[in-house]
Amino acid sequence: MSIKRALISVSDKTGVIDFARELVNLGVEIVSTGGTLKALRQADIPAVYISEVTGFPEILDGRVKTLHPKVHGGILALRNEQHFEQLAEHSITPIDLVAVNLYPFRETIAKPNVTIEDAIENIDIGGPTMVRAAAKNHRFVLIAVNPDRYPDILAAIKQGEPSNQLRLSLALEAFAHTASYDAAIAAYLESISG
Repeated sequence: MSIKRALISVSDKTGVIDFARELVNLGVEIVSTGGTLKALRQADIPAVYISEVTGFPEILDGRVKTLHPKVHGGILALRNEQHFEQLAEHSITPIDLVAVNLYPFRETIAKPNVTIEDAIENIDIGGPTMVRAAAKNHRFVLIAVNPDRYPDILAAIKQGEPSNQLRLSLALEAFAHTASYDAAIAAYLESISG
């Protein structure tokens, strides 16, 4: 099974331009959101805007952009006949790689005089949802939450089929990432609850 479509939506853009460029050179279609899409296009990397995939605009100041069946169906589909039939019925293209890192919540609350409104706006919803979906379906979808793993992922794609060991390792990293993120949010809310 080859990697044909990647969804890239990152707050930490470290290494993402080189990663995306190499993916495109390997024949991977890139789907992206807001700021990441802008960065990719400025670097002349072709990418499809998420709204073109969903048929729905980003709304509520970007609070809702990836929470859509055309995104999550593409990530969560098992690569079997029944799921492929359902994807086709609903015009959903499978997503084989998800590169997502989350809004900078910890960095935001570390700023002096941060307001609760600023903190709340930096609680990522769609990002953790995509990360968890990809990690759950890691047998078929690579998940990258750490830019340091981009070279490992590219090397595995170039060699053919990424190993089950790499897929599991990336999934474990992803679940640890979202758990740590949620723990930081809970600790912050507890600290301000008085």
